[in-house]
Order: sequence, then structure tokens, then C-alpha cells
Amino acid sequence: MKFGPATPDDALGGVTVHTLRQGAFVLKKGTIIGPMEVEALNRAGVKEIVVVRLEDGDVSEDVAAADVAKAVAGEGVTVERAFTGRANLFAARAGVLVIDRPAVNRINNIDEAITFATLPACKPVVQGEMVATVKLIPFGVEAKLRDAAVAAARRDVLRVLPYRIKRVGIVSTMLPGLAPKVIDKTLRVTAERLAPAGATIIAERRVPHEEAVLSAAIKEMLDLGAELVIVFGASAIADRRDVIPAALTSAGGVVEHFGMPVDPGNLLLIGKARGVPVLGAPGCARSPVENGFDWVLMRLLAGLKVAKRDLTGMGVGGLLMEIVTRPQPRISPAADSNCNIAALILAAGCSTRMGGPNKLLAEVGGKPLLRIVTEQVLASKASSVTVVTGHQAAEVERTLRGLNVTFVYNPDFPEGLASSIRVGIGAIPKEAGGALVCLGDMPLVDADLIDQLIAAFAPDRGQLIAVPVSDGRQGNPVLWSRRFFGELMSLDGDIGGRHLLASHAAAVAEVSVDTHGAFFDIDTPQALAAVQRG
Repeated sequence: MKFGPATPDDALGGVTVHTLRQGAFVLKKGTIIGPMEVEALNRAGVKEIVVVRLEDGDVSEDVAAADVAKAVAGEGVTVERAFTGRANLFAARAGVLVIDRPAVNRINNIDEAITFATLPACKPVVQGEMVATVKLIPFGVEAKLRDAAVAAARRDVLRVLPYRIKRVGIVSTMLPGLAPKVIDKTLRVTAERLAPAGATIIAERRVPHEEAVLSAAIKEMLDLGAELVIVFGASAIADRRDVIPAALTSAGGVVEHFGMPVDPGNLLLIGKARGVPVLGAPGCARSPVENGFDWVLMRLLAGLKVAKRDLTGMGVGGLLMEIVTRPQPRISPAADSNCNIAALILAAGCSTRMGGPNKLLAEVGGKPLLRIVTEQVLASKASSVTVVTGHQAAEVERTLRGLNVTFVYNPDFPEGLASSIRVGIGAIPKEAGGALVCLGDMPLVDADLIDQLIAAFAPDRGQLIAVPVSDGRQGNPVLWSRRFFGELMSLDGDIGGRHLLASHAAAVAEVSVDTHGAFFDIDTPQALAAVQRG
């Protein structure tokens, strides 16, 4: 292949290497120079242009890319028409992408001109998803190099295996303290995981965390025709002799491997009974966030055998995104318990909906509204109280004179609620394991409600957010674990953390309340008048 500058007349038959612009004249990269292009170049006053010409024994970039792409595409993979030296490959169906890694490496070692990139091996893909691309770097390549790449490909370098397992049985073990709603959420999350594969839960059983009854439940799932059995333990598997592996063995099955170098997901067990795969799910499998359980589950659903060497080979890249609800996070939060909860009172707002007066300074029963709220928080089991000020900060501080609180000023208070949350969270004492975010305009929230929220907060059981609930509605205040401080600090605008409750539903402990105080805030003169009347 010849490469270099040429006059417009000598460039005839060549291909432009770069896009050329001269005045109003534009000639795009990759254009084949014909008589019309030569005339246009001369008319534009172009004296020299860089072109490439294929020689005998060369093939164009598109031909080479297409040939290599066709050679690597196996079942379930289609090839798009090559363009500008690139041929993209797509999944023809939903399934798991299987890759011959040595073959990919062989192709990429042929020559620097030929590159071949894929998605990660064993990744679940959907129909129409791009799974790989072949890209030729130059405009052409020697045919012998193209031939070597095709030969290195052999057959079926890339395949998309369809999902084969459709019938899944679920067994959940129970211990005192494990709420039924945890099992309900686990089933919903699992059903969502199975849906892309077209698999469904054919039956689910909840049994005591005991070997004999669990063994019987596994047998029942097999009798019902389950093609995969998943066991969610009330207690994590600690050893091959623990309840779940022992129950699998007594059900006539075998434990093939326990543990995997993927975090979250370390405590996964894989076995088999009557030829049917059985998974002992790690605790993180209750979360919808990707973890090691997903890696094994999707392979099994596609009919792939997951052997010990497959599991032990997952360590590189096996450190996944942390799941915030895990009882033992990677970075242990300070005082992650309900013994040290700091309270945060937001009192920086402008009371715009009140039409002018600062509602927090208005009196109810002879006492300023904000002081009523603050005294109730101080009477609770909260370890400290921080008040965020902004609008009329000096007056707000005078209103709380004599109370054991810390003030922090929010200079950006006109931006809205989120700015006060950011400032307040940043001022929480380092030893606090959580923050109770209170609104300064909710005078009916009392110390008893706050103490109920603190009591419900249980990080060791994954209950990292506590919120009052009545008739399906979530109220205020809300208690947040330190693990969520980063997300709270990233809030913006005039909104609180309500959307975070939905994002982390599995971490929410709901405290049922009869009082309407958790839902009553004073936003209008009418509301203030109503509470003043009693």
C-alpha cells in the first residue's frame, strides 16, 4: 500500500487520508479521487493532497474488516455491512455471550492494522445489542494478513447462547427476626432477574432454617419440575457443613463449589441434585445491584456448566460496585449503630408560600414554632442537634437561645432544600453513625416518634433508613445511615432525599404511626392558623 502526498493529477485513483478544507471546498476523508475530484481540487487551487493507493496483493479496509467479522461470527451473531474499515457484530437473540478468548488474542496479534474488540465474556445480552467490532486501522491491508486473521479465527469465536432454563424453584429459610416482607422483596428482585431470560418462579417455599425441612423443600422443587433451585438462607453459609450445603447433600445432591472471588457475592454455593443445578444464594442476591450471583445465574440459565475453574477465574474484575445495604461494608462507617444518631433541623428557608413572615418564628401556644420542634428533638435519644440557618439567621439563633444546639449557616439557602441538607450533613459529628433529618416547620413531630425511628434503625440487619409510614405514605423525619451521606451531599435543587428512598427500598425500615404529625408541615397561613387554634 502506497501512502503519501501527490498533486491532484497524480492522486487520480487514490483515497484521501484526511478531510481537506480550502475555502468553500471540502473533500472528505476516504473519498476515492476520480476525474471530477481532480478538477475540483485544481479549481480550488489545491497543490497537494495526501492519498493512499492499494497495491497488488492488498485488500481494502472494508473488505478485510468484513471478512474477519464473518469468520468470527458464530451462532446467534450477525454482522453489519462494513463501513470506513469497521464491521460491527450484533446479538441476533437474547442470551449469554460466549467468547473464545485465545482466538481473540490470536487475531489481535496478527498485525497492528487489524483490531478486534468484544464485550466481556459471558455477559448477558439482548437482541440487537452490539457485542463486538472489527476495525482496520489503515485504508487497506495485505491480503495475506487478512487471510491470517481469518485463519486464526477458526469457527464460533463469538456465540450468543439462548436461555434454556425456564422453570425456577425458590426456597427461603426463616429465622426469628427475618420479616416476611424481606422474603417478598427477595422474590420480586429475583423475578426481575429472571425475566430477561424468559424464566419464571414456578413455586416458592418458606421453611425453618433447619437441614431436614430444607432438604425436603429442595426435593419438592425437583418433584415440581424445577430446572434450577435457588436457596436464600436466613443466615449466610459459613462452611460446607452448614445448614444449606448439608440439606443439599441429604437431598441426594452434591456441593460442587463453595465461595467465589467476586465481591459482593463471596458466599455463593453451587451444587447439583438429580442433574439440576442448585444455588445457595449469597446475601447480596437480595439486592437488585449487580453482584457475583448474577454472573453465575445467567450462565446457568443459558445452559452453561459453571465449573470450579470458572468460578476461581472470576477474581480479575471481580471487585464490583459496593451494595450499600450489606451489613459489613468495605469501609466501616463510624459508629454504625443506633447508639449515636445526630439530629439535623433544617431552618434556612424563606417561607415564600407564607407570603412574607418567617413561619419558623411564628408563635404557637406562646412559643416559636422552631423552638417547639427543637425542644422535641432535644428530648429524644438523638446524641446531638445541629440547626441549619439561612434566611434571618440571627433571629433564628435568638429564638433557640439557651438550647444545647449547634448552628451551621447555609449561604446558598435561596437555592432550596437540597443546599441545606448538603451543609447540614457536612456538619454532622464524625462519630455519628446516622443523621435524622428534621424539618423546622413540623411542630407535631414529638420525641416519641423520633425514638421509634432510632429504635428501628438497625444497620447490622440492613435497615439503614428509618421512615414513618401511615396508609402507605412515607412522612418525616427520616433517619439516614452514614452510608448515604455521599448521596445526600450530592442532592440539588429544592428537593429532599425522597427519590433515594425509592432507590434504596430494600434498606428502608418502615415505622407505622397513627399520628398525622409525621405528615403535617406548615406551608401556608391557613395551616399556621389551624395549628395556632389547636
